[in-house]
Amino acid sequence: MQKNLVIVESPAKAKTIEKFLGKDYKVMSSYGHIRDLKTKEFSIDIEHDYAPQYVVPADKKKLVSELKSEAKSAEQVWLASDEDREGEAISWHLYEVLGLKPEKTKRIVFHEITKNAILHAIETPRDIDINLVNAQQARRVLDRIVGFELSPILWRKVKPALSAGRVQSVAVRLIVEREREINDFVSEAAYRVIANFILPDGTTVLKAELNRRLKDKKEVEVFLESCKSASFTIDDITTKPVKKSPAPPFTTSTLQQEAARKLGYSVSQTMMIAQRLYESGLITYMRTDSVNLSDLALGTAKEAILDTYGEKYYKFRQYHTKSKGAQEAHEAIRPTYISNVEAGNSPQEKKLYELIRKRTIACQMADAELERTTISVGISGQTERFVAVGEVISFEGFLQVYMESNDDDVEKDKEQDNGLLPPVKLHEVLSLKDIVATERFTQRPPRYTEASLVRRLEELGIGRPSTYAPTIQTIQNREYVVKGDKEGTERAYTVITLSKGKIKEAEKTEIVGADRNKLMPTDIGTVVNDFLMEYFPDVLDYNFTASVEKEFDSVADGELVWTKAIDKFYKIFHPIVEATAAVKTEHKVGERQLGIDPKSGNPVFVKIGRYGPVVQIGVAHTEDKEAPKPQFASLLKGQSIDTITLEEALKLFDLPRTIGEYEGKVMVAAIGRFGPFIRHDGKFVSIPKDLNPLTITPEEAITLIDEKRKKDEQRFIKKFEEDPEMEILNGRFGPYISYQKANYRIPKTVTDPTALTLDDCKKIIADAAEKPATGKKTTRKKKA
Repeated sequence: MQKNLVIVESPAKAKTIEKFLGKDYKVMSSYGHIRDLKTKEFSIDIEHDYAPQYVVPADKKKLVSELKSEAKSAEQVWLASDEDREGEAISWHLYEVLGLKPEKTKRIVFHEITKNAILHAIETPRDIDINLVNAQQARRVLDRIVGFELSPILWRKVKPALSAGRVQSVAVRLIVEREREINDFVSEAAYRVIANFILPDGTTVLKAELNRRLKDKKEVEVFLESCKSASFTIDDITTKPVKKSPAPPFTTSTLQQEAARKLGYSVSQTMMIAQRLYESGLITYMRTDSVNLSDLALGTAKEAILDTYGEKYYKFRQYHTKSKGAQEAHEAIRPTYISNVEAGNSPQEKKLYELIRKRTIACQMADAELERTTISVGISGQTERFVAVGEVISFEGFLQVYMESNDDDVEKDKEQDNGLLPPVKLHEVLSLKDIVATERFTQRPPRYTEASLVRRLEELGIGRPSTYAPTIQTIQNREYVVKGDKEGTERAYTVITLSKGKIKEAEKTEIVGADRNKLMPTDIGTVVNDFLMEYFPDVLDYNFTASVEKEFDSVADGELVWTKAIDKFYKIFHPIVEATAAVKTEHKVGERQLGIDPKSGNPVFVKIGRYGPVVQIGVAHTEDKEAPKPQFASLLKGQSIDTITLEEALKLFDLPRTIGEYEGKVMVAAIGRFGPFIRHDGKFVSIPKDLNPLTITPEEAITLIDEKRKKDEQRFIKKFEEDPEMEILNGRFGPYISYQKANYRIPKTVTDPTALTLDDCKKIIADAAEKPATGKKTTRKKKA
């Protein structure tokens, strides 16, 4: 009889834990949840106190019977899933499904996978915390109610196969509102004035900026004219010490933000890498909103700092979590052993580990000491003055190790010099070299990055550490939001210079509004958001969503019965759903009339069609079968139903467009379901996003056709006349056999695929059919 069975969530975690426990312990993995609500059914019994109806999915039945059998033969079962609410719920589901007995079941928790932590957990077991389980059930049930009741309305009113989610819809709202702010933004111009002065030594230059911006060209010219005869004197020098403190250790959201800024990782990528580090026993639990560090961590960080940098660089700091109801408030994310300078199996893991380690050490280091010098240059006969600011580091402190990045949304003006200023004396008279007044514009609000969206959700109190990554992934998977680049537009600006007593004016251009890797709403995302905002404003209300999180916290603290929280919500929400379903609208949701088509005199609309946004000319007359049918055209990439004009919409009907002839066959440009393409000789060639189907030239089209042919030729290795369906092709992972719409791997023993005969290929296919399919077991992703 097996003495002890330990059940954890993931196989990687099981492997790490098994190393620390002796032969009396068997460690198995539940591979995430072993039961959940049915995928395609509502699965909540509204009549009986919102009881969730859980099932063991088909792909988990074999695993559950194995766990049952092992649990039955074990003297003691240790449930060791994660320490957060979802982990608690997994333990509870295991307890229920495996039919465990209280006297032989113990719940253990740890927030790092080290020998000491595991042994300490086994010495201090506890019972399953039903309040944490109920908080997780409440989230699951509420999200299911919102999703299942709202989605069918979206199918009927907007487009089939859409879905809504409580937290996800709020995240989409943030992105849609930001995009509208950007579209409505009108920038205002002002002139930034920078002077270069020559010090009395005749060579050293001091660069300084006017202490206010000048509003227009006329004001600049008047100011520069007055500077022609003015004298410039240093009228003030102030030097004051400035201290900078390190950032606290990482929480889930700050790790996601810094990994995005410093390493370029997406939010879900960061969580995946952090999970691997945690399961390998290299860092503490990666879903936390706590900045607290254990006494052991504080002690080892001190040791590392004293050994490497010395006493002067060390400063004890105790951080405390401010957020109320910090559900995973155990400890910040830190290395399990700070003495490990490097850890991780892949380059990505190593980089993230290094980031976590440096941040942990820096937070226990002394402040950086800087000296900020401000030099003021007076202008005779003027109240304005030029100001130069310089910063010098007098003691690096924590900056020796780590400096938190500024968010990449904040576009820093790099013209200001913050380095070392030249030595000057009070009342020194300076010579003017030149003054340059550059027209600058107020900046539009920045689009969200994944990381800045996480920060905004956290500020609003929406979501929790375990929900940020799945939420951002979901809104992209549902195609409500895309992460991508936006091309900028050219803008002219004026530069007015005073040099050698002459004022000159020049016009220059710059590219503005270009974005990389930013979140932007799709037309479908915008339409769904507008519909939900009109009919379900409470569901999308930021305060409501944050208050629901607080109610979950109250359930977790045992202060609120979870079914009462659900009942209160459902009694308000369900009648609105029924009323909205009954509303008959004259136009489809999101439909917008642009004007009248001058050729036909019919109205022109934009709306969401079956395969995405379309322009429609004319209306359907169901009663008159002889009446002309409406015409449709898909929008081009980069066009939006929110901003497209009548002129742009009508141009789309110029497609399909004949470009010209090639090899005696016509080339036609058109837009299909998957974007713009060229049709030539019965074949289709995609038009890349840098070319427009309305303006593509015959030469550009021919180049695309030839490139596609070349690619196709490289793809084919061998064909067989005896059986045209049998082909040897070159794929992403090397040569393979394609036969009757199925693909077969060529064994590694085959060094030259071109030497394969038809019989050889048939044998490879027959051998593949005999081998059983290997099903990979993967850790279930946590649901939001």
